[in-house]
Amino acid sequence: MSENAASDAPPARAHHIVLGNEKGGSGKSTTAMHIAVALTYAGFKVGVIDLDARQSTVARYLENRAAFAKRRDVTLVAPDVAVIPDLDPATDPAALAAQLAAWAGYDFIVIDTPGRDSALGRAALAVADTVVTPMNDSFVDFDLIGQVDMDSYKVKKPSFYAEMIWDARKARARTDGGTVDWVVLRNRLSTLDARNTRRVGGALEELAKRVGFRVVPGLSERVIFRELFPRGLTLLDMAVLEDFSLSHVAARAELRALVTALALPRWDAHAAPQAA
Repeated sequence: MSENAASDAPPARAHHIVLGNEKGGSGKSTTAMHIAVALTYAGFKVGVIDLDARQSTVARYLENRAAFAKRRDVTLVAPDVAVIPDLDPATDPAALAAQLAAWAGYDFIVIDTPGRDSALGRAALAVADTVVTPMNDSFVDFDLIGQVDMDSYKVKKPSFYAEMIWDARKARARTDGGTVDWVVLRNRLSTLDARNTRRVGGALEELAKRVGFRVVPGLSERVIFRELFPRGLTLLDMAVLEDFSLSHVAARAELRALVTALALPRWDAHAAPQAA
């Protein structure tokens, strides 16, 4: 990213960041929101597509953000947002394609997929440039992408979601020759169970070599993330965050490290987002 990302020439097509995980409680929507706002603060033109119309967590987050800004009479940067209902498997992918085409001139489009298998979710994976899969640091979540031996904890075989990503990569290559960077985030890392953390980490490293993803640290389990949602705030909204503490500083550092680790185009690892 240059000193002013917004002044750079726009990309030929927006870079699609797809948040995908079919298990709930992994921090997928919170991660999507923070990535989108971080990119917006950095000067990029960003759109967010919420494909989980039933919960609409990211869309609700942004509604809360607009309401907070109006009530407090403050200015908060925000990406554009669109919600695509999961109504008809035959027509839903076309609705997603139309929205992506409408935002083709944007720098980034962040897509939050439903926590279940759906035609919309598969369509999003098929057009992804970067797939981000947050997972809690447990073998319950690991089972989404790989199965392990009960005694040795060695990986036996990739699981259904890893196979889905593989299919999406093949579809993308057939469509335009593009590649998909798959990033697995280890969210909610705990220092209380070091043995489990080591075992999960070892299994992830083994599976990463077999199916081709990168493992990066995600966001820790912090109460502050749950407290931010009702006001629509993120850790980057320094000017309006109340009761700012060392916990906020640590969590903010995690967020910056996360976004940098995604290795997105035109993102300068040494240029932190300019928070309000």
